Amino acid sequence: MVSLLLVVGVAVAVFVGFNIGGSSTGVAFGPAVGSDVLSKLGAAGLMAGFALLGGWTVGRNVIATMGGQIVPAELFTLGASVGVLFFVGLALLVSNLFGVPASTSMTAVGAIAGLGVAAGNIDWSVMGRIVSWWLVAPILAFWVCAVVGRYVYPYLDVWFRIDQTEGPLIEYRRVGSIPYPVAGADTNRRELVSSVLVVVIGCYMAFSAGASNVANAVAPLVGSGALATDQGILLAGGAIALGAFTIARRTLDTVGNGLTDLPLLAALIVEVVSASLITFLSYLGIPASLAVSATMCIIGLGWGRATRTVRLSDAAASAVSGDARDPSGGEESTMSVNALAADPEDKVKKIGEEEPADLQASDLFDPEATGRVVMLWILTPSISAVASFLLFRFVPIYG
Repeated sequence: MVSLLLVVGVAVAVFVGFNIGGSSTGVAFGPAVGSDVLSKLGAAGLMAGFALLGGWTVGRNVIATMGGQIVPAELFTLGASVGVLFFVGLALLVSNLFGVPASTSMTAVGAIAGLGVAAGNIDWSVMGRIVSWWLVAPILAFWVCAVVGRYVYPYLDVWFRIDQTEGPLIEYRRVGSIPYPVAGADTNRRELVSSVLVVVIGCYMAFSAGASNVANAVAPLVGSGALATDQGILLAGGAIALGAFTIARRTLDTVGNGLTDLPLLAALIVEVVSASLITFLSYLGIPASLAVSATMCIIGLGWGRATRTVRLSDAAASAVSGDARDPSGGEESTMSVNALAADPEDKVKKIGEEEPADLQASDLFDPEATGRVVMLWILTPSISAVASFLLFRFVPIYG
């Protein structure tokens, strides 16, 4: 019976890791594949390697938190571990059916918390620390990108404009029978450097995804003692690689996921900020959602870029006077993430001198799609926690 449970537990863990690999590869390498800098096969290989690296290094801290700090490790019997992983897999299934990226980290923590409440043995101080960061991280992501969008983005758009020339980016020459890569005949230095940067940032995103997500697949099994930490990381890394080489091909084609269309530079800024935030939280042992942080980065970047039409002093004066119009005398200010796609100029206009974008505020992001995503971010961990509590309350298979 124990052997059968272990097989079931490993199978569910592989299913979770498989789905993580499928979704995270598109997030990490969508810009590189979409701009024809990297092939889908190359993206899958890099995702597999750097996700494993992230799990093997920083990811151990998250496994420790989820495998024995929220609830005591002795509660994770093999049966309880399978139950927790079942709810994580169920959340992934629901999110795939609705076509939105659910937070596996939040769902896994919800299932573990349900187990702890049912057993009457949960560390509320650890849960409080985790939930506090769940509130702080999206706000921090929004404001960091809002500041970048308002004060830095236009200069980056001029300095690091990512253009693509005709012809292949890289060609291969041979010395005898040994091939070596060189820049394409029409490839300029800026294009080559920016293309390398796109791939490097994708690798960083993959590292962050591995650091945050390996625990979602194997932390209960590691906590139960069924798997050693190293074994769990290798299992999760293999499952993520399997997803990267198979179902990730579809997510790479649809990386926009319906929320908004971003130019390449904006996508790279979103990736750097969200990956840095999640890597930092993983170092602290906090399981957090990469999807939530990335979405708030998108909204913050677009909002910050669009607010360049108004100076802070003028906006404050308008707020005091109750005038909602642009203090410069223009039409009512509106915000749109499409402002990010404006053609760069050789000279960046000062804040307050740019023309208001002639777009509705609803163009900042798709309200219906984003509302559905936020609803499921709240709903899936809540359902996971309640269902886990009911299961372990009436079927006490924990230690």
